[in-house]
Amino acid sequence: MKTFLTLHAILTFYTFNLFAQWQPDVRLTNNTAASSTSFNNSWCIASSADFVHAVWYDLRDGNREIYYKRSADGGLSWGADTRLTNNPANSWYPSISVSGLVVHIVWQDNRDGNEEIYYKRSTDAGLSWGTDTRLTNNFGSSLSPSCAVSASEVHVVWYEDRDANNEIYHKSSSDGGVSWATDKRLTNDLSDSYGSTVSVSGLAVHVAWQDNRDSNYEIYHKRSTDGGISWGTELRLTNNSAFSRYPSLSATGSIVHILWEDFRGGNFNIYYKRSTDGGISWTVDTPITIDSADSYHPSLSVSGSVLHAVWHDNRVSNSNIYYKRSTDGGISWQADIPLTANFATAVAASVAVSGQVVHVIWYDNREGNNEIYYKRNPTGNSVGIININSEVPVDFLLLQNYPNPFNPTTKINFQLTMFNFVSLKVYDILGNEIESL
Repeated sequence: MKTFLTLHAILTFYTFNLFAQWQPDVRLTNNTAASSTSFNNSWCIASSADFVHAVWYDLRDGNREIYYKRSADGGLSWGADTRLTNNPANSWYPSISVSGLVVHIVWQDNRDGNEEIYYKRSTDAGLSWGTDTRLTNNFGSSLSPSCAVSASEVHVVWYEDRDANNEIYHKSSSDGGVSWATDKRLTNDLSDSYGSTVSVSGLAVHVAWQDNRDSNYEIYHKRSTDGGISWGTELRLTNNSAFSRYPSLSATGSIVHILWEDFRGGNFNIYYKRSTDGGISWTVDTPITIDSADSYHPSLSVSGSVLHAVWHDNRVSNSNIYYKRSTDGGISWQADIPLTANFATAVAASVAVSGQVVHVIWYDNREGNNEIYYKRNPTGNSVGIININSEVPVDFLLLQNYPNPFNPTTKINFQLTMFNFVSLKVYDILGNEIESL
């Protein structure tokens, strides 16, 4: 006969983190041409409140043009592609930054016969865009810009060869991109300096780059405490016989964080260091990846004490995007998380944070050509931990042929979303323990 058997289960839960909730990849581009994000010194994604802004360059128009796309709901859905440049030359390597509703984009462009830095902005969260503004004007090639903003203070760095070798230059606007100060040369040596990255916190501006004045590439840092009007001396951040290159910088208050790739272990791994006094002194170098594969081009975003790092890594024979975070200001780091797992080549990732949501963008060729992809974690910036270490009773009914000679033992399997349980004890209606799992 069929019997309704009332069961009483005791579930014992343990502590778990909320942050491991990466959602599926979202393909942002869909055309037969190659679409690419920039090097890691720049960011191709920026976020403010629920607005997420993505920028890249692609070849759908026969030459490289800058394209933009936005989400108004935290990355859940995306609008149409917006073409931001329109000329027969190449426009490429964009960098994006946002403050409130004002979105700033810089890129390099050879419409003038040589590579120059151009700028464009939107004051309505990406709905409409102003005209192109040429930021550089010289016979050298101005390359690979990086942009950062704090309120109405906009800062752009790049490298160029107007001085016969590559040097780092800086330009700023104090009125949200309406007008611009003159170029400032930040480096002056006989070697090549390039790969500059910039971060700003209030009037403090931090710039990092790589150069080979020391016979191999080392990471250098320079800062301004007055919004870029004057600059302190250079500080060498790395000192070893191997290559240290491709830095990514993020500052919040007086704390400055930096990542880079480093060959000191015989292959490229990602290293980290920080300053807690605005860039005056720095901690020792700390590897955040340690494996026999190569890890390249880290991108860093910081929100309070939570640090978010992405890079591409060939530990599984092809290049995939990996993620890592620290919740204590860089003192310790959690385990690597692969964000892609396919046989394509995924590279050039950027990361941004708004509220609790972490946003990542990159390009890969899983579709046969390079396309832009996006991934989000809606709770990735949370440091909250749920502790449920007590026994929690759960009552439910089981419809069963009882007794059942063909199935005398009933196993009960179920899963509770977001919870991992240590033990499951099942009791019958009389309180007798039937099963302990």
